[in-house]
Amino acid sequence: MSNTPLGWAAWRGHQAVVKMLLGRDGVDPNKAGEDGQTPLWLAACDGHEGVVELLLGRNDVDPNEPNQYGETPIWMAARNGHEGTVELLLGRGDVIPDKPDLFGRTSLSGAIHNELMVKLLLERDDVNPDKPDYDGRTPLWWATLSMREGVVKLLLGRNDVNPNKPDLLGYAPLWEAARQGYEEIVKLFLERNDVNPDKLNRFGRTPLWGAARGGHEGVVKLLLGRDDVNSDKPDHHHRTPLWWAAKGGHEEVVKLFLSRNDVNPDKPDRSGRTPLWEAAAMGREHVVKLLLGRDDVTPDKPDKKGRRPLQSAAHYGHEGVVRLLLEREEVSPDEANLDGNTPLRGAARRTTREL
Repeated sequence: MSNTPLGWAAWRGHQAVVKMLLGRDGVDPNKAGEDGQTPLWLAACDGHEGVVELLLGRNDVDPNEPNQYGETPIWMAARNGHEGTVELLLGRGDVIPDKPDLFGRTSLSGAIHNELMVKLLLERDDVNPDKPDYDGRTPLWWATLSMREGVVKLLLGRNDVNPNKPDLLGYAPLWEAARQGYEEIVKLFLERNDVNPDKLNRFGRTPLWGAARGGHEGVVKLLLGRDDVNSDKPDHHHRTPLWWAAKGGHEEVVKLFLSRNDVNPDKPDRSGRTPLWEAAAMGREHVVKLLLGRDDVTPDKPDKKGRRPLQSAAHYGHEGVVRLLLEREEVSPDEANLDGNTPLRGAARRTTREL
C-alpha cells in the first residue's frame, strides 16, 4: 500500500505528526494512496478519533471521498463499529451517510453487525433504512442473513421498512431466515401481519421449502403451524418440501410432513422421482423406512426413465435400503428399466467401476 507521510501518520493514529504535517505548505490533506484511501479514510477506518477531528476541522478535506471500492470514511467507520468516529463524521453537514459503495451497499448495510451503530444511523433523516444494494438486498435482508436478531427487531420496528422486500432472485428476508434455520428471527417475521410466509422466490420455492431442505425442524414446525402456508407446494421442478427433506435424510422433518393430511407423500418431481425414490438413491435408510410405512406410498414407482427405487438403491450400493425394499411383496427384484437394466445389473456395474 502506497501512502503519503500524512496518510501513514493518519493510519497509525499519530495525532501530533498529523498536526505537524497539516501545518506545512504544499501538503494535500485529500491525497489518496494507490487504493484510493485518503488520510481521513485511513483514520476513520481504524477509529482514530483525534486524527479524524483534526482532518474534519479543515474546510479543504472532503469527508465523502471513497476508496477504490466506493467505501467512504463513514461507511468504513460504521462497518468497523467506531461509534465516536461516526458521530464526528455525522457532525459535518456535508457528510452523506447514505452514499453507497460500488455494490450499492450503504453505511447502514455495512453496520448491521453493530446494533448501537445501527441505532445511531437510524436517527438520521438522510438515511434510508430500506435502501437495497444492486442485488436488491436491503439492510433488513443483510441483518437477517447475518443472524443479527437485535438489528432485525430495530428494522422491523420501522414503518418505512418493507419486511417482504426480496432481492433480485426473489429471496425475501424471511426466506433467508428459514433457509438458515434462524428460529428466533423467523418468529419475529411471523409476528407481523404484513409478512407473507409463503412468498415464492424466482424458482418457485417458499420459506418452508428452504427450511425443509436444510432440515430445520423448529422452523418447519413454525411454518406448518400457519394457515397461510401451503405445506405441499412444489417448486419449478415439482419438488415439494417433503421431497427435499427426504433427499436430505432429515428424519424428524419428514415425520412432521407425514403427520399432515394435506401432504402427498408420493408426489413425483418433474423426472418422476418420488420422495421414496430420492431417499432410496441417497441411502437414507430411516426415511425410506418411514415412507414404506405409509399405505399411500408406492414402493416400486418408477421415474420417467423406468428406474425404480430398488434399482437406484442397488446401483449406489445402499445395502440397508435394498433390504427394506425387498421386504415388500410388490417390489420386483428383477424388474428392468427402459434401458433393460435390472437392480442386480446396476449393482454389478457399480462394483465393476469401483474396482
